[in-house]
Amino acid sequence: MNINGVPADSLGSAEEPIEKTLSILDLITSGGVGGILIMLALFVLSIIAVYIFTERYFTIKKASKEDENFINQIKDFIHDGKLEAAKSLCKNTPTPIARMIEKGVNRIGKPLGDIAAAIENTGKLELFKLEKNLATLATISGAAPMIGFLGTVIGMILAFHQMASAGGNIDVEMLAEGIYTAMVTTVAGLVVGIVAYIGYNLLVAKVEKVVFKMEARTTEFLDILNEPTK
Repeated sequence: MNINGVPADSLGSAEEPIEKTLSILDLITSGGVGGILIMLALFVLSIIAVYIFTERYFTIKKASKEDENFINQIKDFIHDGKLEAAKSLCKNTPTPIARMIEKGVNRIGKPLGDIAAAIENTGKLELFKLEKNLATLATISGAAPMIGFLGTVIGMILAFHQMASAGGNIDVEMLAEGIYTAMVTTVAGLVVGIVAYIGYNLLVAKVEKVVFKMEARTTEFLDILNEPTK
């Protein structure tokens, strides 16, 4: 049956707009060789950032553990003149604080200033160990967004190059696709940078807590040496 000269079956077969879906893999690969290389670089940086955070987190957590009776035992050994027992206790306690106190015990008998300087130098070495690779994590947190933005700039240059090459026949759909594909690298760079930045600050906060404990125990140890002998 015809309605106003239009076949009825043609009315029901009118084409409906098809919603396009785009997977993450399509977004990564649609940026061309340059986009793929940048996404690969960001992926490598993300792996490095996760590794550094995980390794440092457990290392710092282990260093922050402390036996509450450690400094009291050191005090008793020193007052009883059992320096070898104090050194043995420090060696069997794998913490930065124990290594600092051990250095101080080894210097007992020398001027207090020399003992304090030796402990301070050991503390600097222990702090350097705790902060290992944190600078790399901070660099990733700053470099990842810039690398992602570089990918976006390259993508935008290619998109505008297509506009210039097309002359007056600009395909808006193709242009829009090129632009949102280019923006993917910025999103990826920001995600990696934010994660690395948060991880870096969390680790720095944990290191500061360990440093506070190291300074507190050093002060206690020096006070023990200043106590008058009975």
